[in-house]
Amino acid sequence: MVEINRELWIKDAEDCEQAGSIHTCQAIVRAVIGVGVEDEDKKHTWMEDAESCAAHEAYECARAIFAHALSVYPSKKSIWLRAAYFEKSHGTRESLESLLQRAVAHCPKAEVLWLMGAKSKWLAGDVPAARSILALAFQANPNSEEIWLAAVKLESENNEFERARRLLQKARASAPTARVMMKSIKLEWCLGEIKNAHTLLQEAVKHYPDFAKLWMMKGQIEEQNNNKELAREAYNQGLKKCPRAIPLWLLMSRLEEKSGQLIKARSILEKARLKNPQCAELWLEAVRVENRGGLKNIAQTLMARALQECPNSGILWAESIAMEPRPQRKTKSVDALRKCEHDPHVLLAASKYIFWAERKVAKAREWFNRTVKIEPDLGDAWAYFYKFEQAHGDEDSQADIKKRCINADPKHGEFWCQVSKDIKNWRLRTEQILPLVADCLPLPT
Repeated sequence: MVEINRELWIKDAEDCEQAGSIHTCQAIVRAVIGVGVEDEDKKHTWMEDAESCAAHEAYECARAIFAHALSVYPSKKSIWLRAAYFEKSHGTRESLESLLQRAVAHCPKAEVLWLMGAKSKWLAGDVPAARSILALAFQANPNSEEIWLAAVKLESENNEFERARRLLQKARASAPTARVMMKSIKLEWCLGEIKNAHTLLQEAVKHYPDFAKLWMMKGQIEEQNNNKELAREAYNQGLKKCPRAIPLWLLMSRLEEKSGQLIKARSILEKARLKNPQCAELWLEAVRVENRGGLKNIAQTLMARALQECPNSGILWAESIAMEPRPQRKTKSVDALRKCEHDPHVLLAASKYIFWAERKVAKAREWFNRTVKIEPDLGDAWAYFYKFEQAHGDEDSQADIKKRCINADPKHGEFWCQVSKDIKNWRLRTEQILPLVADCLPLPT
């Protein structure tokens, strides 16, 4: 009896694809994919096979594996999702949309598949099609918060503010949740209807007092209107209900710091650390408060204590590299990389201070690439990489970074969020946010 070596046959299928024999590669995959695989291991093994083929750029082989897996497990949401992400990365818009159409027929309760389909149509500029997908999604998942909010986003992104308002009104009536309230308030705030936002906030904090973002918005709206006393009151009330909400503590401390109350800001952060021990964000803010106040020695002492309490915190190590005098930075970055080798913040700090600041351009580019590969969701890394290419690259390299950043669609990062979450920038997309963030970044020295 002939023994079939599965791995070798899959490798043959990959070779066939490289040679352009697509039908042959698909036939090989269909014939050998199930050989020698136990029933309980099938799904896991096939997903690994598909990933391996995709890594070898054998996309048709991967597609054939997904197709076979879906014929065996047509109602497995996780396989449809993996196949959809594969098509998003390596296929065309048409291949993604046709896959998603089949996916929602088999898994109508999988909200994420409906939302991916609607987003694909919207990004292609086909708003009516996106609307009708969301309407069908809603029939399959009545009163789904995610689908309500996706429909609202679709309308507000397309300047249909009254439609968005009506949808939010309906959502508050039939599926009221803290997030629906938050999005309703945010829309009014963005449109400059502060009175409406206030009214909704009063109602929201009564129903959802332990949802920290509502208190944050309340305080920020008051700060925007220069009502510091009311902002302070909102943050205080919020902290009584949500003592674990770190951003609330930071907003409270910064309000006092902006008012020139350094001692008060310091004591707020101390109180926050007592209630939330081993919180790197609070230590980082405490260090920065001292640095901004010109008290470098106190900042250094605090940093040493912070690293004792949070020895594996990337954000603290990254800040400590920046705080060192230039000759000591390399030693500090070696310590940081030993503690958190794959932390994007540490890699970013090394890219900036060890290579870029020292004009080691090729090395800096290599480290920036490592950073965005490890954490594509870190907007600050993309913005620094873009700024670096503005200084040392050409138009092609800048366009490449912009394109990769748009595909990654980052949502996090300290400087990134300052720009993207600023109310006046609420309409901006990734390609517009990236240069704005890059402009406001300090050059590493």
